[in-house]
Amino acid sequence: LNGTLRWTNANQTGLLGFGRAGHDDHELVGEFSAGYLVTKDIVVGGEYRMKPDNLSIAKEDDWIDLYAAWAITDHFTLTGAYADLGSIATFENQRGFYLSLQVGF
Repeated sequence: LNGTLRWTNANQTGLLGFGRAGHDDHELVGEFSAGYLVTKDIVVGGEYRMKPDNLSIAKEDDWIDLYAAWAITDHFTLTGAYADLGSIATFENQRGFYLSLQVGF
């Protein structure tokens, strides 16, 4: 379990700058995550991140994702996730699936 409070005025995590014209107001937003070890080599969980919505030209949505990871061996890990990032810099419906195979020696 993890929880974080962030005092920010970032627009789109800083991609579109900080604050808004004539205002430098910061906002307290939360970020939360939880993971559960189903077995010694499989974890499932999710994350939620609140985001300030300062700009009229670019709506900003909170982020959420759900994930599962499997440590196949000491050297191979398979991770799958679904992320919904909402609108980012005027591009709507930024959501989709993620699949990764990590190899390390």
